[in-house]
Amino acid sequence: MADRFRITLGQLNPTVGDLAGNAAKARDAWAQGKAAGADLVALPEMFIAGYNAQDLVMKHAFQLDVMTHIEALAADCADGPALAIGAPLVEGAELFNAYLILKDGKIASRVLKHHLPNETVFDEVRIFDSGPLGGPYSVGNTRIGSPICEDAWHEDVAETLAETGAEFLLVPNGSPYYRGKFDTRMNHMVARVVETDLPLIYLNMVGGQDDQIFDGASFGLNPGGKLAFQMPAFDSVIQHVDLERGPDGWRIVEGEKVVHADSYAQDYRVMVQGLRDYMRKTGFKKVLLGMSGGIDSAIVATIAVDALGADNVRCVMLPSEYTSEASLKDAEECATALGARYDHVPIKQGRDAITETLAPLFEGTEEGLTEENIQSRLRGLLLMALSNKFGEMLLTTGNKSEVAVGYATIYGDMAGGYNPIKDLYKMRVFETCRWRNANHAEWMMGPKGAVIPDNIITKAPSAELRDDQKDSDSLPDYPELDAMLEILVDNDGSIADCVAAGFDREVARQVEHLVYISEYKRFQSAPGPRLTKGAFWLDRRYPIANRWRDPS
Repeated sequence: MADRFRITLGQLNPTVGDLAGNAAKARDAWAQGKAAGADLVALPEMFIAGYNAQDLVMKHAFQLDVMTHIEALAADCADGPALAIGAPLVEGAELFNAYLILKDGKIASRVLKHHLPNETVFDEVRIFDSGPLGGPYSVGNTRIGSPICEDAWHEDVAETLAETGAEFLLVPNGSPYYRGKFDTRMNHMVARVVETDLPLIYLNMVGGQDDQIFDGASFGLNPGGKLAFQMPAFDSVIQHVDLERGPDGWRIVEGEKVVHADSYAQDYRVMVQGLRDYMRKTGFKKVLLGMSGGIDSAIVATIAVDALGADNVRCVMLPSEYTSEASLKDAEECATALGARYDHVPIKQGRDAITETLAPLFEGTEEGLTEENIQSRLRGLLLMALSNKFGEMLLTTGNKSEVAVGYATIYGDMAGGYNPIKDLYKMRVFETCRWRNANHAEWMMGPKGAVIPDNIITKAPSAELRDDQKDSDSLPDYPELDAMLEILVDNDGSIADCVAAGFDREVARQVEHLVYISEYKRFQSAPGPRLTKGAFWLDRRYPIANRWRDPS
């Protein structure tokens, strides 16, 4: 019997629906595996279709097209190593999330996902049918078990594979990032290794898909849970991994163990990668944003430059009579430090025209929020005009604190196609700015150094829609607001939980009320990268019309 088995792992970035492009990536990985003498080339879950493809995989024409590309792949990769690739598979009237083993010009084996996740961003129960518990497949004289993603989070699939002769486990994944996710994955995989006493290779995809960013970070574990190798997070990598057979069975040959960055670096990489892939996969090349001189637009501009390069970012200052000299100076200084284009478009003339137009209807009323929001909506109109004229996608700049309580103007500063900081609370924005000023990495396209002026970070936040306005005039201070929002939103907690944490009951009630009444705004808001398990969109789904309030 062979005493060495080589797997070529493709930790790669597919694009949903780009069947030809994904197949080309698969062919390239297979060719590299063949050149390296691999026995098996492995790609992640649902790789040919891209993930998470949602209802697209239910479309009959798409299913047929998938199989056309799979059959062509099998034919092209007949002379060499087996190719394992994730795909939607129709059998009779059922649709499965499958892992297909291509060998000798055909589908030699297939694994059907058994446990279908039905939480957070996943709706697989409504899309796929559950496959049966099954046994391993053979590549040469080696038997491999492949629990597909969620299947490896449950003990029954891996135990069944071990009991039916699997010699090691290869786990293909489409597992998206959230803060702390790697430790959660590792704990589950160590449990599977301890239960089965089999080596385990965890293969995850990378790249952004709408709000979800897949972080790769593939790894291998030997019996006892000992780490054998660890691949980089977020990078597309093709890596050859060897297993050696000894008296106790297969063991993964130890390789490089890449050390992962801290949570601030990972979050920032997610925001950069999310925007970069959203642009690439939707066809946009350039972005623009309203540059207010505040901290939110400063970090969004920095993310944009790091993702796309300064030549592809336009920052637009749209001052009114309430815009401070400090904001004008800070906005220009930040854009200049980043190397981005900076345009200055005053809104006073346009606002005066709107005020005059509405004067007969507004006669006898007091000025207030309506007039403030006209400024924001006029800015949105002007930015969208620039977007339409020059083909630049407009970025929105509302942080999670503002998105949560509706402290943003619908059809105004909420206008745009993507929001890189949608899942970043305000206090985390401050710390992220400090982090970026002190750190730089090769995946950032922007300049090194302190690109966000210190005054932007230290001054009191303000929308500057009226004289002497500060965010704290109508909201709790951000440290308190963010702490309550983490309880109410991220942890799905109660008013009583806020009180137990030391917050005033009536203040907590008001925050909860703002969260609920802002649902309609979030329903119409731009997507943004998911950083937590409490992100707005698929993680948290509430009715817009909702009279219930926590009575505690």
